[in-house]
Amino acid sequence: MGGRHVHDATRLLAETLDRSTGDELVRAARSAVAELGSPRRLLPLIRELAAGAGDPSGCALLSYRHVLGFDKLLLIDGGPRHMLRAHVWHPGRGTREDIHNHRSPLASFVVRGALGMELYEPVDPAAGEGIATAWYRESLTGEEGDWLLEPAGGARLRLTQTAQYAAGSGYALPPHVLHRAWCASSGPAVTLFLETGAGRRRYTDVFAGSGEEGSHAEGGRAVAKKPLEVNDYLTELSALAELLG
Repeated sequence: MGGRHVHDATRLLAETLDRSTGDELVRAARSAVAELGSPRRLLPLIRELAAGAGDPSGCALLSYRHVLGFDKLLLIDGGPRHMLRAHVWHPGRGTREDIHNHRSPLASFVVRGALGMELYEPVDPAAGEGIATAWYRESLTGEEGDWLLEPAGGARLRLTQTAQYAAGSGYALPPHVLHRAWCASSGPAVTLFLETGAGRRRYTDVFAGSGEEGSHAEGGRAVAKKPLEVNDYLTELSALAELLG
């Protein structure tokens, strides 16, 4: 079942992203997610999807509760070109993400609450700087796209920037940038997350500090995702609309 707001959002993403590359794509993604994250665009879109517009069965299969304490709800599946998701972050549930990068350029816009963010860079282990981490290469395996984390050795990383993004602000990152985020507000935070498909790599890099609570890095085996049932997916969207409304 179609819907005007789903159609308009799908068209905006295609027109904004499909002809962009490189740094231009990163800027285009940030522009698109900021536009779609505005209250006049996002709330009607969420309500329409909660009523069954779009592809609820397909989107539910790619929506799940992340092991690190936030929910990922797929809103628009642009196939290999782009995917638009709502991330619902819960304070006091789970922990900060593992330090990681992505397969392709991304953009995120904070719709509600606040998000904390840290950026990192690798440093020479011999220099003794930064923090010691275990390095994994994460790829997707199986029909459900479970995480497969394969040990790749050790690494030292240096914190280069700490930031906080309030509602109405956002960021965009090239795929190689190491970062981690967390809910920085007393109530739930909601972000609109846009993953592009340009130059998508087969794996990402994940770095887990020794003994970090909540890490999903368990090297050498798949960590299962648990897709939402369609009814649960629609219920989550209805709850999200109420939270934003």
